[in-house]
Amino acid sequence: MLFRSPLSRFVWGRLFSGALVMAGVVTAVFFIQRAVPGDPAENILGEQASDADKDAFRERMGLNDSLGAQYVNLWKSVGDGSLGVSYMSADRPRKVSQILLENLPATVELAIAGIVVAIFVAFPLGVGAAMRPYSPLDQGSGFLALLGAAIPNFWLGPLVIFFFCVYLRWLPDPGGGMHGLQTLILPAFVLGTALSAKLMRMIRTSVLESLRAPHVLAARSRGLGEWTLLRRHVLRNAMVPVLTLLSLQFASLLTGAIVTEKVFGRPGLGTLLLDAVSTRDYPVVQGTVILMAGLYTLVNSVTDIAYGWIDPRIRVGGNS
Repeated sequence: MLFRSPLSRFVWGRLFSGALVMAGVVTAVFFIQRAVPGDPAENILGEQASDADKDAFRERMGLNDSLGAQYVNLWKSVGDGSLGVSYMSADRPRKVSQILLENLPATVELAIAGIVVAIFVAFPLGVGAAMRPYSPLDQGSGFLALLGAAIPNFWLGPLVIFFFCVYLRWLPDPGGGMHGLQTLILPAFVLGTALSAKLMRMIRTSVLESLRAPHVLAARSRGLGEWTLLRRHVLRNAMVPVLTLLSLQFASLLTGAIVTEKVFGRPGLGTLLLDAVSTRDYPVVQGTVILMAGLYTLVNSVTDIAYGWIDPRIRVGGNS
């Protein structure tokens, strides 16, 4: 009954694929981090702690259990939604899920701000380049797109901090402990730069294809103005692949904010993950990676299902 229609088979197939991906992520992060040298007891308690204290810590946190038992316990924590207990809160146990929920809003805020910056930069440049192909505007936007894609966040971040915070003193120092919109401007700009580069070229390509469509050529032959033509007939069709890219890139920004958050000293999932890696806090590392992978898989699955619902050719082709 559930698999009678092509759409239901397509949806269940995508959900099953997403579940397999998540199972692979959970297994991979469990074994990879335990293959990395380092003892959580020494990293958290310090080298000055006695062997008895370290042994008691390992026993209390289940580190003396066999690898198989730890793997089973991980799946149990995934099943009940707690994702385990942080090693850093051994005296006052705190669920990893609670820690993640406390840090997730800051990362989502930064990701949304990055997308807003990317849209405001990419949309006018991409549309303008498509309306005037091979013009100086088109060549200049292409150069900016190449530059934005080539510059890494860990290099651009310190550069804009020095220029706007130290040299010009227009914005507050990210390390000053201040909060508010001013502290979000620079990290949002850095995070949105790479996305705006991809988005700009996608908008240009989509608008150019729509401008060559027969109904657009017919509307132009009837004397319709360029901007009216663009607004009524071009942008609606051209925005379909652009919106798809935005939906997928939003999940990427949630995971790609790791370096940006660390450079600007912002709270969030990225800072939490890097701190947990340095202290070998296995449950927090596992929980953060699982959450990020889950968000990315969810957005991809929803996008695929939406495409299958809109276009029957996709779901039929996906099941053949």
